[in-house]
Amino acid sequence: MKRMLLLFALSAPVLLAGCAHKTVVVYQAPPPPAEFNEIAQRGFHDGFEAARRDISDGRPPNLEQHPRFRNPPVPPPAFRDYRHGFREGYNRAMRETPPPTR
Repeated sequence: MKRMLLLFALSAPVLLAGCAHKTVVVYQAPPPPAEFNEIAQRGFHDGFEAARRDISDGRPPNLEQHPRFRNPPVPPPAFRDYRHGFREGYNRAMRETPPPTR
């Protein structure tokens, strides 16, 4: 009986130590809508990531402040598709990404 109590007393701190660690949650970006072309899909991904950075940094939502929205990294004829995808990705992240825990 004494051995069991001693074993429990020695192992309790080890067993409880795991409770002190933070749980890390990784949020995977959803896939862009299937009807988006390749440029719009790229914009969707970039917009989603831009919104996640805004959320984690505590900035107010404003997609027009992002350089890639203002000056898309695609040829000028594709600006409209890229910005459409960026806007959709940004707005989706703002709706679905959980707020950061601090």
